[in-house]
Amino acid sequence: MKKVSIVTVNFNQPEVTRELLLSIEKVNTYNNIEIIVVDNGSKTGPVTELVTQFPAVKFLSSKINLGFAGGNNIGIHAATGDYFFLVNNDTEFTPGLVEKLVAILDQHPQVGMVSPRINYFDDKTLIQYVGYTPMQFYTMRNGTVGQFSRNNEEYEQVTGPTAYAHGAAMMVKREATNKAGLMFENYFLYYEEMDWCERIKRAGYEIWMRGDALIYHKESISVGKNSWLKEYFMNRNRILFARRNAPAFAAFIFYIYFMVLVAPRNVLKYIKEGHKNFTSYLLKAIWWNITHKKDSADLGIKLQQ
Repeated sequence: MKKVSIVTVNFNQPEVTRELLLSIEKVNTYNNIEIIVVDNGSKTGPVTELVTQFPAVKFLSSKINLGFAGGNNIGIHAATGDYFFLVNNDTEFTPGLVEKLVAILDQHPQVGMVSPRINYFDDKTLIQYVGYTPMQFYTMRNGTVGQFSRNNEEYEQVTGPTAYAHGAAMMVKREATNKAGLMFENYFLYYEEMDWCERIKRAGYEIWMRGDALIYHKESISVGKNSWLKEYFMNRNRILFARRNAPAFAAFIFYIYFMVLVAPRNVLKYIKEGHKNFTSYLLKAIWWNITHKKDSADLGIKLQQ
């Protein structure tokens, strides 16, 4: 039985993290696991209050917020498992989840990473993810298979390759990380798991999705559904992902597409929605990519925590 290290990152949300840990405690039947919680520079509500409630959990901390990739990488460095199961702290487990994902990695040596079906927590029959379509590198757009569908029984029968795992829940083999490396921390937030998937595929592995494995996702609790932080990193990292992964000609076409169509459209959207201040963060996102190398650790912005 392979050992699974379940890794989750907390940022100012101890109660949300508590709910995740309780859900694992309640439904998990896979015996060979360790659970690692990384407190990612929380300023309010650190997870210290959870330590006594969950004595079997390994709690780690960073003094500063290292972002999604940095927080998870701390957990992976401390993990002793054969497989790393990275889950957002705003998820909740269902019975058999770990066993089903482990079976994919055990039975298919070519698979380096696998995600479960993800349903929205607030509407548990509504699907968020059952796979991703490949990236269209000329526009840096792809699709989420099954999103907003209720065809759960149909998608329970779907298991196989997908273009990308979902960052809310992805189980990866240690051997794949040894070959491809860990997530690049310069993304900080958004696109880092897609970049990781690209590198894992280049290392010779496939990415799969298993439809009868299910996790619930509360979604966007950390960042908020409308925030300057989201706008900055979504735009910055969309360009950065193209620089790091697209063929040169496709990346050139994308740059033109982004500047001529995407950026003006976003500005109009900000004005319409009453977020004119987001325009400055869009410009900062573009300028960062002009002035920084694609492996630069400088985020180009001071984070307000």
